[in-house]
Formats: sequence, structure tokens, C-alpha cells
Amino acid sequence: MKIALLGGTGDIGEGLALRWAYDTSHTVIIGSRDPERAETKAAAYETELDSRGVDDVSIAGHGNVAAAERADVVVLAVPPYHVGDTVEEVADVLDDGDILVSPATGMKRDEDGFHYHKPGVGSVTRIAANAAPEGVAVVGAFHNLAAGRLANLDADLGVDTLVIGDDEDAKGIVTDLAEGIEGLRALDAGGLANAPEIEALTPLLINIAQHNDGLHDLGVRFT
Repeated sequence: MKIALLGGTGDIGEGLALRWAYDTSHTVIIGSRDPERAETKAAAYETELDSRGVDDVSIAGHGNVAAAERADVVVLAVPPYHVGDTVEEVADVLDDGDILVSPATGMKRDEDGFHYHKPGVGSVTRIAANAAPEGVAVVGAFHNLAAGRLANLDADLGVDTLVIGDDEDAKGIVTDLAEGIEGLRALDAGGLANAPEIEALTPLLINIAQHNDGLHDLGVRFT
């Protein structure tokens, strides 16, 4: 499978790129609005993997459009306010059967902490779905993962990610991709209408992590 991480130079993009390159045989492509930045980060990820004895992995870096054009699954690892624009930017190079994955969640912060900032359409995942071209399924996943823990290949994950989508086949593919990452379990949380409940967990987890020692890389495990 060819996976493009648009915004793959950021925290969640870095973690997913390293984990998929380290734990699986999928092709990983880094996308960015700045192609040179994508190339630089891709080379840095290769260096990290090489230091761990993984020297047969090649990670390419491109602008977002070129990265999406080369992929079967496109992860929108961009800030929530860029999700709709990013989908529109790459829409013309997406093929029928491609899958968009949205991990973003809207948040705002005040003196009390972080709070869920619910978009007018209901969720950031819905923003992606509304912007997606016909024939391209949207799946929500990876919303509640601690980026630092994900990017630390020495860390045992032992956490869950909730997967939502209205296309069962696409949701199954993303579930398999998620579970290819060692220590990550994917749980089916229903359709896209359930995205607000999942996205709202992220600011809660951040608040807990900030107020409790030793929980900086907090994750969720359902038992």
C-alpha cells in the first residue's frame, strides 16, 4: 500500500511515517506545502530508521499534490483549519477508490485548559468528507494518539485508535493499516456521524496529561 502523509513534517505525521516505515512494508510518502521541507524531513526519517538497522526503506518527500497523486491512502496530517483546503488542493489527483484519512480535531485553549472546538458541520472529519470528490471515501482515525509517544520508536504503544467511516471497505483498509503498527489496536466506532464524540476526547486527554505527572504521552486503551 502507498500511503501519503500530507503535513507529514508535523508531529502526528512524523509518528505515523516512522511507525509505518519501521513496522510494515508499506510505501511511505511525505507531503508538505513546501516540497523542500518534505524532502528534508523524509531524509531525516530515513536517517532515524537507518540508525535502528532499517536501511532498506526509502521515504520520498514531495509537495502535497505530488504526494497525494502517488498514493492509495492519503492521511490529512494537517491542522484542522487546513483540512478542507488541503482536500480541495489535491482533489483533482485523487482516483476512485482512494481513501482520505482524517486525524485532526478542532481545539481552543483558555486559562482553564483545552476544549473541543466543534466546527459548524459537526466535526473536522465531516469537513474532509464534504470536500472529498465523489468516489473517494473518508475515514476518521488516529485522533487521540500522543504524537511524541508515536514518534518514539522505543516506546511501547499499547493504545487504541477509534476508526469511523461510512464506507465499510475503506474503514477495513484503514483498520488493517492501523493494526500494522505494533502495539496499536483499531476499534470500529461506527459511521462518520460519531466523529464529534471521538474528536472531543483529544482535548480531554491533553488536559489530563498536563495535570498529572508521568502522563505526558497519555493514550486510551478500552477494556
